Amino acid sequence: MNIDISSKHINRLAIPALISGISEPILSLTDAAIIGNIPINTAESIAAVGIVGTFLSMLIWIFGQTRSAISSIISQYLGANKINEVKNLPAQAILIITSLSLLIIVGTYPFTNSIFKLYNASGLILEYCSEYYKIRVFGFPFTLFTIAVFGTFRGLQNTFHPMIIAVVGALTNIVLDIVLVYGVEGFIAPMHIKGAAYASVVAQLLMALLSAYFILKKTDVPLMVKLPFNKEIKNFSLMVLNLFVRTLALNITLYFATRFATAYGKNYIAAYTIAINLWFFGAFVIDGYASAGNILSGKLFGAKQYSDLIKLSNTLIKYGIGLGIVLAILGGILYYPIGRLFTQETAVLDEFYSVFWIVLAMQPLCALAFIFDGVFKGLGKMKILRNLLLASTFLVFVPTLFLLDNYNLKLHAVFIALTIWIIARGIPLIIKFRKLFLPLTQKQ
Repeated sequence: MNIDISSKHINRLAIPALISGISEPILSLTDAAIIGNIPINTAESIAAVGIVGTFLSMLIWIFGQTRSAISSIISQYLGANKINEVKNLPAQAILIITSLSLLIIVGTYPFTNSIFKLYNASGLILEYCSEYYKIRVFGFPFTLFTIAVFGTFRGLQNTFHPMIIAVVGALTNIVLDIVLVYGVEGFIAPMHIKGAAYASVVAQLLMALLSAYFILKKTDVPLMVKLPFNKEIKNFSLMVLNLFVRTLALNITLYFATRFATAYGKNYIAAYTIAINLWFFGAFVIDGYASAGNILSGKLFGAKQYSDLIKLSNTLIKYGIGLGIVLAILGGILYYPIGRLFTQETAVLDEFYSVFWIVLAMQPLCALAFIFDGVFKGLGKMKILRNLLLASTFLVFVPTLFLLDNYNLKLHAVFIALTIWIIARGIPLIIKFRKLFLPLTQKQ
């Protein structure tokens, strides 16, 4: 099988994946921007959105790893011309993951205050966290359903339909945010932070419905669960388990970052919320090319085309670094307007502007880490990703953060530690990839 790894084909996969990938951070950025312009308790509102957003991102990333596992298996079977053997796998995976999401709702809803106290939230911030989370959490099953369908599309080398779904969801969220947060005089009373939560849930529900529609209409993959379980369900479960542990480590990083920022005070956590959501935005932009790496590496690996796999990685490195530099330059040009988009509070903006340059400088480094994350997920090498993230979190990020915090660097400590963490994630993956596949190319 001749697998196309031309720049044109990579971009055909990456650009729609890029657009669909930024839908999730756009939901959080929209909430932060619209809530940040409410003239009442602005810093507390932004802080609450940031804290809840961090916790929900943790849940989504942990349980959303089904996307990478499904994509890896399907793309490898596609490359090996055996796709019919795994057509019933996505429905089984969706059933498992959505069932777990319902348990998460039951397990977290009664303990909302206790959860966010762990993030140092208190007073009005804690009250807002509780209000926001108790609504947004009901969108969790819809999000996981959509993520699993996206993984199926990716495995089938299709990033176009996920893009359509994501764009519709993001636009719906923006419109509903404006309507429900600010209200419509004579029709809808302003709902403030609760309105933002309802807007997100409705957008997530719509995306799930569209996902079901497109997977049934545009593919021959069924959503009806049929037993017995597919022979790859064990491999799928092991992949998800390794990614689960890996993502726990990732979210321990975000937990400590958020906890430290919250402890510094409301202006610091508000500034951190803006900066970290912009960091997420950049990450998901770069994730478009990580997705292309995920999709094509799995197919090439399944077809045992190792020389093309090396060529693909070289092309992705160039695109990733270039895209990271472009993001950094654009952020530099729009440095001050970006901050004012989210809030007009001078104290919050001062703290944001003092660290935003670190977020921008990180982008090319993030590109390398995220792209090779995607490649290794496509290869199904989840154990390597698990071990590396455990090491970079507990041996690099946590000690660095505590050390820099000891010097009272505050948000600088958080974002410098994140930068070093990214380097510790990215460089070893590139080295490992070369060691694995360069010898195999010599045998072909």
